[in-house]
Amino acid sequence: MKINRNNVFEIINDCNCRPDKDYGQNFLVEESICEEIVKRLEISSSDKILEIGPGIGSITHFICDAANKCDVVDVDERMCDFLAFAYKTFPITIINQDVRKLDISNYTKIIGNLPYNITTELVQYILLNGISADKVVLMCQSETFNHFIDTAGSEYGPTSVLIHLVGTVKKELIVKAGSFIPVPKCNSTVFSIKIKSGLNRDDINNAFLLAKSLFANRRKTIYNNLVSFLGNKDLALKVLENLNISPMLRPEQLKPEEYLKLYKEIQNQ
Repeated sequence: MKINRNNVFEIINDCNCRPDKDYGQNFLVEESICEEIVKRLEISSSDKILEIGPGIGSITHFICDAANKCDVVDVDERMCDFLAFAYKTFPITIINQDVRKLDISNYTKIIGNLPYNITTELVQYILLNGISADKVVLMCQSETFNHFIDTAGSEYGPTSVLIHLVGTVKKELIVKAGSFIPVPKCNSTVFSIKIKSGLNRDDINNAFLLAKSLFANRRKTIYNNLVSFLGNKDLALKVLENLNISPMLRPEQLKPEEYLKLYKEIQNQ
């Protein structure tokens, strides 16, 4: 069953699948866009695929066209019941659960239209725990995407540090607000993250935690933040001197790679 503008309201009414604000639900109803999003995932026959927040299956259909099988996870029981009925002949496994409580370590491709209210948390969870993934394709509010791609300035933060350490991020599509039911207040951005090979996951995860701690007080200098983190003024200064990092810089003035170097230097002391 393809979800589109011609049948979406009938489906919503017949199956009691009205979008729930508490779950940040907005259903994508433009078939051509759904198809383009799935193409960006570059699915192969050997992939183990996870779709996050399938809703009424707008994207699910095209995943099933391209893949041998797919797991879908949704916290909303109503959506899972609908998918079990509408896609009973499709090769999908439906998981009624909060994805943040799901083991995602075996999936090679992850895709999702992320709930607006927990987008950043989900991106972090996916990148920290999806250790077998080689590509991720996600959709979020366009203004939120700026926090993910910037590596300097006020929009820059720990999530961007994590994204750039883990992979290469690319803006794929802009999806107009009118492509959704209900219509959100802003456009959305579809973006991909091509995961780098040979990552030291422990180092990257700890570098992200370090960045998260230092960005918590982004108005303070990197030196003062590091003193609070390490509890030792001399050690903080020594670490920065060894890396030739000015103690007067602010957290947003350090590139993602510098946070990784900073973590490794601390470990060497």
